[in-house]
Amino acid sequence: MLEQFKKHLNKFITVSDGEFEAIAGYFEMQTLKKKENLLTEGQVCKASYFVLEGILRKFFINEKGVQQTTEFAIENWWMTETFSYINQTPTEFYIQSVQASQVLIIRQKAYDDLLEKHPVMERYFRMVYQKAYAAAQMRVKMLYEHSREELYRQFLKNQPAFLQRVPQYLIASYLGFTPEYLSEIRKKNFS
Repeated sequence: MLEQFKKHLNKFITVSDGEFEAIAGYFEMQTLKKKENLLTEGQVCKASYFVLEGILRKFFINEKGVQQTTEFAIENWWMTETFSYINQTPTEFYIQSVQASQVLIIRQKAYDDLLEKHPVMERYFRMVYQKAYAAAQMRVKMLYEHSREELYRQFLKNQPAFLQRVPQYLIASYLGFTPEYLSEIRKKNFS
């Protein structure tokens, strides 16, 4: 599993076997059951999670008591609750496994030490955050530009792997639909 992480790192930076071994020492591995929470509302986020296997999602519960998914992370993607993590304040979000998952965890102190002792990782994380920020900007743009049906078509086109692995009600939550509305769109698109 750590070989997978090393391959991922090497897409952004170059690290020797020895340096990778030292970098890997800053991480913990954890196996999660389906629907297991890594973070719940009211907690302070103290870690970032790298998905080796499985899927994580970030969500909040709105004023109507409905779960609203804001983000997914599949293999080789990161997830954290950035605002809580940076400011060490209680979160309004949950981070939960969608299916049985295996993640690498880096806690805040280990992260700070890693960046100080391995400056190449500062470059890696900068590049990862830039990509994530750009993706978030595009998602906001799409929410403003497209009808709900077009949003679903774009999701189908850009993220086909999710459709096989994520329950429809979570896809509906991510797209801001009710499951019933998503079902109507699917019937229209596939009939």
